[in-house]
Amino acid sequence: MAVLSDRWIREAALTQAMIEPFVEAQRSDGCISYGLSSYGYDARVADEFKIFTNVDNALVDPKDFAANSFVDRKTPVCIIPPNSFALARTVEYFRIPRDILVICLGKSTYARCGIIVNVTPLEPGWEGHVTLEFSNTTPLPAKIYANEGACQFLFLQGNEPCEVSYADRAGKYMNQQGVTLPKL
Repeated sequence: MAVLSDRWIREAALTQAMIEPFVEAQRSDGCISYGLSSYGYDARVADEFKIFTNVDNALVDPKDFAANSFVDRKTPVCIIPPNSFALARTVEYFRIPRDILVICLGKSTYARCGIIVNVTPLEPGWEGHVTLEFSNTTPLPAKIYANEGACQFLFLQGNEPCEVSYADRAGKYMNQQGVTLPKL
C-alpha cells in the first residue's frame, strides 16, 4: 500500500468528486489549517455538535445508545466539558474509491492541548460526512473551532480493488448526513 500524494488527491477530488467542497491548497490564515497537504487532506469540522452530558444519568451502551446523552448545539465554537467529549462532522463530504482506504489522524494543534480527535477508517466504497469524536482529556473546558481544521486524512491505495466494498455490503453508516450516533 502506498500513501497517495497531493497530485493524486487533487485529481480524484476534481474528477471523481471524492471530496466536496475541496480546498486545493493548505489554508492557515489565523485559523487551524485545513485543505490539501503534501500527502493528505486536512478536513474542517462543521458547526454542528453533540456534546456529551449526563443530566439524565444515561448509560453509555454502544448496542443501545441513548440520544439523550447529548445536547445539540449549532455554534462557531464548541466548549467541551473537562474529561468529556463531543461528536461533530466534517464540512467535507467524502466518496471513497473502491481501491482506496483512508485513515485519519488528529491535528497536532489540538493534540498538544489534550484534545484527541478519533475517526475510524473510511473503507473502500464508503461515502458521507465523517463523524468526528473530540475527547477532552484535560481537567479544564476545551474549545473546538467550527470551519477550521480538525484532522488529516491519509489515502492508501490497495494492490487491487477489493472484492466487496462498504457500498456492496450496504454498511450501516453509508451516505451519512450530519452527526451520526452509533448504530447496531
